[in-house]
Amino acid sequence: MAKREAIFPAGRQALYEINRYSAAIRSGDLLFVSGQVGSREDGSPEPIFEKQVQLAFDNLNAVLKAAGCTFDDVVDVTSFHTDPAKQWETVTAIRLKAIGDAPYPNWTAVGVNWLAGFDFEIKVIARLPQPT
Repeated sequence: MAKREAIFPAGRQALYEINRYSAAIRSGDLLFVSGQVGSREDGSPEPIFEKQVQLAFDNLNAVLKAAGCTFDDVVDVTSFHTDPAKQWETVTAIRLKAIGDAPYPNWTAVGVNWLAGFDFEIKVIARLPQPT
């Protein structure tokens, strides 16, 4: 069995080390990205919700980029929300800018009551681009 290949973008190492997880794992032609939150480089939450969501997407983009992917390669999304009804409009506006036009990836949104001080988290599975 092949060993896990961990992917880490530059920055935010404190968050990965404190919680002992990889930003993403490459397995075959798939990339499994851990939940990304709107954390600053020191791991602390961005307090303004809209900025927290944008930062979560920015952090996700950095992980995808470190693996040679873009949002176009994302096939499956799971997002976690502490107050989905109140937050959905803000999240949707930011996600449509990041994800782009149809066809859209699969998306599952889950309401939760705890995200370690955050209000939004997003995790994805992406297909790694094949060399041409």
